[in-house]
Amino acid sequence: MLTLTNSAAAFAAAKQLFPGGVNSPVRSFGSVGGTPPFIARADGSRIFDIDGNEYIDYVGSWGPMIFGHAPKEVVDAVTEAAKNGTSYGAPTLLESRLAALIQKAYPSMEMMRMVNSGTEATMSALRLARGYTGRNKIVKFIGCYHGHSDSLLVSAGSGAATFGMPSSPGVTKNTAADTIAVPYNDVAAIEEVFAKWGEDVAAVIVEPVAGNMGLVLPKDGYLQKLRDLTAKNGTVLIFDEVMCGFRVAVGGAQEAYGITPDLTCLGKVVGGGLPCAVYGGRREIMECVSPAGKVYQAGTLSGNPIAMAAGIAVLTKLIGNADGVDYARKLQRQTEKLVGGLKELADAVGIPVQAHKAGSMFCLFFAAHKVENYDDVSACDFALFTKYFRGMLAEGIYLAPSQYETLFMSAAHTDGDIDRTLTAAKKVFESL
Repeated sequence: MLTLTNSAAAFAAAKQLFPGGVNSPVRSFGSVGGTPPFIARADGSRIFDIDGNEYIDYVGSWGPMIFGHAPKEVVDAVTEAAKNGTSYGAPTLLESRLAALIQKAYPSMEMMRMVNSGTEATMSALRLARGYTGRNKIVKFIGCYHGHSDSLLVSAGSGAATFGMPSSPGVTKNTAADTIAVPYNDVAAIEEVFAKWGEDVAAVIVEPVAGNMGLVLPKDGYLQKLRDLTAKNGTVLIFDEVMCGFRVAVGGAQEAYGITPDLTCLGKVVGGGLPCAVYGGRREIMECVSPAGKVYQAGTLSGNPIAMAAGIAVLTKLIGNADGVDYARKLQRQTEKLVGGLKELADAVGIPVQAHKAGSMFCLFFAAHKVENYDDVSACDFALFTKYFRGMLAEGIYLAPSQYETLFMSAAHTDGDIDRTLTAAKKVFESL
């Protein structure tokens, strides 16, 4: 039986210090109820809470832990870098070394700028797109999350393609009014946008493989349609690969689907899981960024040596195959084994699920219908998901506490981990 006595006490104390007791909403377990385990440490594929419970972790700090927790290469790199100082606020060779590795995987990023979070990357990319085009409007897709900057915290109004409405207090109507929200995977909706406002749209920002409404894949030809429409209308196409970067393929969704965006945003995977992100793309656009151009963006910790060193360690191993292992293929095989096993177990007991996977990302939707957009996700059986989540947690399997989140495989996960996960899932499915 799972005991979370210490975590419950810690959570009660945290609620006196932090809104909802957490520093990011999903950590509160709000949609699934109960006490969130407070994590004490992590190693490889495992995390350990303050009650002494051990879990096989498929969250991986929401994606960046491609080699699992605390891999030796990263720990050694961070330790050595810290000996020389933790932040300079000045140029270093480490920044250029990491940028060269990123560019090797993402050749579309002809120039780039290091920042500290995915939110900062997407916010900066949108400002740049507006500055470059001289236009105000942007297009986002319902269910795709690009961080918590004001212009992206919008919900759809009435109709298939509408100007956004604020989805959070504190976001003004005027800020949201320049954001057009359309359904993901809906060709007619995006065509309608460009028919009405094509000359006014500065940027289309999209998760090319959506990971923030569960894992939802683009329909055949959908990304090409976005590329064609934006190119025809002089609109900047931004791929937000903060989540799917290095996951769908080493070169992300743009490699997997053969689409070249104008700008790309990558998240903390480029910093080995430390606070780090980057945006970049076509040289003529990036040269609009200060001090080369007039679009301002700055940050004291941007390119800090600790994150740069960690990122170099991870990407050298992932991209360079320095130890002779094709990690992208290994991760894909492990993911296929787990997802295929979960689908078979659910089918065996008559529980309808949609099993999605892309590279080393995966997700189970508790639904009999196809899941292709946010409305499809919202129609899933959330009560059944909650029972599944809580059952798996009790069996020592740590999953994202929301049907709207994606799971991740790491190179640290073994065949034994997968077998143990499937054994737990069999028990849980049979109990549902």
